[in-house]
Amino acid sequence: MSKKEKENLEVEEAVQDEAVKDAETEKAAEENTADKELADTKDQLLRTTAEYANFRKRSEKEKQDAYVFAKSETIKELLPVIDNLERALASESEDYESLKKGVELTFNNLVATLGKLGVEIFGAPGEEFDPNLHNAVMHIEDENYKNGEIVDVFQKGYKINDKIIRPAMVKSAN
Repeated sequence: MSKKEKENLEVEEAVQDEAVKDAETEKAAEENTADKELADTKDQLLRTTAEYANFRKRSEKEKQDAYVFAKSETIKELLPVIDNLERALASESEDYESLKKGVELTFNNLVATLGKLGVEIFGAPGEEFDPNLHNAVMHIEDENYKNGEIVDVFQKGYKINDKIIRPAMVKSAN
């Protein structure tokens, strides 16, 4: 082999070594970029998971706070009725009529309070029986009443909007 051939061979080997080094450097840079992207994705996923957990906790706390607020507002509306009952019990009057009048006023106050809270009272004689609203505990056969007419009410029904709190307990005609 001539000297020139040797030199060419050495140059070729040097070029090949340089190409291999460049490829290795490029490969390492790609792996480094991929590792960095993977780490960024993991970090983003962890942050999203933590954010969602905080959102759930915050939502649960807001729900609990709303529940406590609603209860406290309801109790606040009922306090005047409780005060009236306490005054009636503290009264040393033996007059039945004044006691009855006090209880009636307290009852009316309570009904008004329920109305302010959005509670609707239903179930009155003469209304038409509705199985969604009324619980018929007795039936009578009487020609003086229309079929399905409520004759007597044993317990009134209560609802808020379309939610039935308690159905009315009634006697209806067949």
